[in-house]
Amino acid sequence: MGKRLNVLNKLINKQKSYSVKEAVNLIKKSSTAKFNETIEIHIKLRGYNKNNNHQIIRGLILLPHGIGKTRKIAVCTKGEKQQEAILAGADLIGYDNLIENILNTKIDFDILIATPDAMKDLSKVANILGPRGLMPNMKSGTITSDITNTIKEIKLGRIEYKSDSYGIIHSVIGKASFEESKLIDNLKFFIKTIVKSTSINNYLKTFYISSTMGPGILVDHKD
Repeated sequence: MGKRLNVLNKLINKQKSYSVKEAVNLIKKSSTAKFNETIEIHIKLRGYNKNNNHQIIRGLILLPHGIGKTRKIAVCTKGEKQQEAILAGADLIGYDNLIENILNTKIDFDILIATPDAMKDLSKVANILGPRGLMPNMKSGTITSDITNTIKEIKLGRIEYKSDSYGIIHSVIGKASFEESKLIDNLKFFIKTIVKSTSINNYLKTFYISSTMGPGILVDHKD
């Protein structure tokens, strides 16, 4: 690990901000782990006040080329909606049995979708799902009656982004195995989407991209 990091640190000038194309080229070169590393973006906001709700930046985004990861989707619903979930390709479908499994901490899914009528019973397991970031909510689009389109978008790579208490937005934008052009498309689409939907452009300070095992690369956001 020491030799590998030394090589990477020589490859990347930490005092320089790179164009999007240069940064993506470097992230590809620096992703040398023995597995398909995840590529992330980290955006630092200027003058961020965590106590000001108006500055919290949050939304959903469907990247042009997805994120290169298959996520296991569970759906908590009943009646005809269960059949809809099956046809849409959900991995787990249930109601009482699903809630019982969660109570016993048998959680074999990455995302939980629920119809509005299920939320009353799901509240019983909020203390289990909440800390894991799995509790369905309106802002993440996981409380919905439109099971089919929600599952479709998640399978295509729909993700949620949100600024944390330090004023940083962290998000996945793809995998190291992606072609450079696809990573560039995803990165630019992500930035353009949040700039368009918020006032982030007024206080965007810096942003980096990084791979799972590699150093951060400063990107020139004016590019």
